Amino acid sequence: MTKRRKKATTIATILLAGILLASVAGMASAHFTMVFPSDSKATLWDVTPEDYIAELGETKTVYIMWGHPYEHISFDMASTPEVSVMKPDGTIEELTTTQITVDGMDEEGNPGNFVAYKASFTVDQRGDSVVFVRYEDEDQKLTDYVKAIIHCGEEAWEGWDAELGKKAEIVPFTRPYGLEEGFVFTGKALYDGNALPDADVEVEKYHTLDVGKEVVETAETMFPYDPPMMFTRVTKTDKNGEFAYTLDEPGIWFVAAYGPEVEGLTQRSVFIIPVLDAFPPKAEAEAAAPTGFEELKSRVKSLEDKVAALKTPAGEGAPGFGVITAVAGLLIVVYLVKRRKGR
Repeated sequence: MTKRRKKATTIATILLAGILLASVAGMASAHFTMVFPSDSKATLWDVTPEDYIAELGETKTVYIMWGHPYEHISFDMASTPEVSVMKPDGTIEELTTTQITVDGMDEEGNPGNFVAYKASFTVDQRGDSVVFVRYEDEDQKLTDYVKAIIHCGEEAWEGWDAELGKKAEIVPFTRPYGLEEGFVFTGKALYDGNALPDADVEVEKYHTLDVGKEVVETAETMFPYDPPMMFTRVTKTDKNGEFAYTLDEPGIWFVAAYGPEVEGLTQRSVFIIPVLDAFPPKAEAEAAAPTGFEELKSRVKSLEDKVAALKTPAGEGAPGFGVITAVAGLLIVVYLVKRRKGR
């Protein structure tokens, strides 16, 4: 092989490696279109699951931002998003967007102001309003089709599973509110109204700035060989376009299913899921029923009472099988209590 051919081969290898590395990095640090109805907070970033709940007659403002939810990294939105809302009765209202700027942090960790958008609507029906956002970003070669549910009304659980008929969308099987940490979210990814089989589904949890910095540093320390594997989790749809994922922490979660490429832009559906803390709260659960050592003592006392009631009077023969069983059970529980106490 000539020197010129060797050089050309080396350059081609380097370029190919760079392309592959860039594609992996893009998957690992996923951009998401974030839809936050957090106008009542001191900062728009302080979004909680309760922000996706509304009262009848309330004006709800949703803020549309672009970035990495897990690491809390922001970018300017490159185009004006299309925003609409489907009401519980199926009517669709197109919303007017307004460009704003939000405080954030860039990829280098520097603070700055970033282009974002907002839109408002009045919650005038009990049930579930589906906020829909379509955003196109040529730099990232992505078109996002995002859905978020705003719930209103006690036991008015209608509309959360609505299919909007968009180019790409996720239709949930699991009601996306009233979920606590550890629940499994299930859904179906569609493209052009058809099931999207064998598609990559990325899952990310949103963090505020301080928490985002902390968890990223922890991941880089514990998993130096591949920290982003802890940022963006990946599963797949089956042949019917269906998928499932356990949302194991409270907060705001983003689930995205990757569709085909159209005119150089990957078509991606995104569903936003607010997840509550464990319910009932731990302190209340412990107070509701005895646990641990106290529970064992309670069981011992109960068995002692039963044995006392079943004791055979002197001279009336050996105790029956029921008494023997009760005594044996008592001895076992006493042993467990003593073992537990000795720890």
